Amino acid sequence: MKYLHILFLLTFTLGFSQNENGKQEDFWLQDFDKAKQLAKKNDKSILMYFTGSDWCSPCMMLKEDFFSSKKFKKYKDSYVFLIVDIPRNKDLLTETQKTKNYKLLKEYNINKVFPLVSILSAKGKTLDQVSGYSPLRDPKYHFELLEKFK
Repeated sequence: MKYLHILFLLTFTLGFSQNENGKQEDFWLQDFDKAKQLAKKNDKSILMYFTGSDWCSPCMMLKEDFFSSKKFKKYKDSYVFLIVDIPRNKDLLTETQKTKNYKLLKEYNINKVFPLVSILSAKGKTLDQVSGYSPLRDPKYHFELLEKFK
C-alpha cells in the first residue's frame, strides 16, 4: 500500500510538471523563498496552491479541470507557481519539505481548506484567494482569480 501512495504522488507531481508532449516543465516550485525571489526579480505575483495529493478528491478534480487545461497554460508566464502538498502519507515528503509545507499551512491556510489557490505579492502578502472546488467541476472562479492579477 505504501508503494501505491508513492506511485500516486509521483504521478500527481509529474502531472503538474509535464506539458502535453510529456516534457518536464519547471514552473512549479516547492520552495517559498525561491518563489519570492523569482517573483520579485520578474515583477510577478505568486500563485500558491495547497493540495492534499493523496487524499483530497476536490484537489484531484481541480488539477484535471484547471491546472491541466489548455486555458491554464496561457498564464504560466504571468505568475510564479508554488505547490504546497500536505499528504496524509508522511513518506511522500522529505522531513525538510514537510516542515516547510506545514509552516506555510500554518501561516497561509489557517482554516486548512483544500484545495486553496492564493495569489501573493512578491513579499508574501496574500492578495486574494479561492478556496475549495465544487463537484460541479467549474473552474470559472479560479480563472477569474488569475485574470485579476496577471
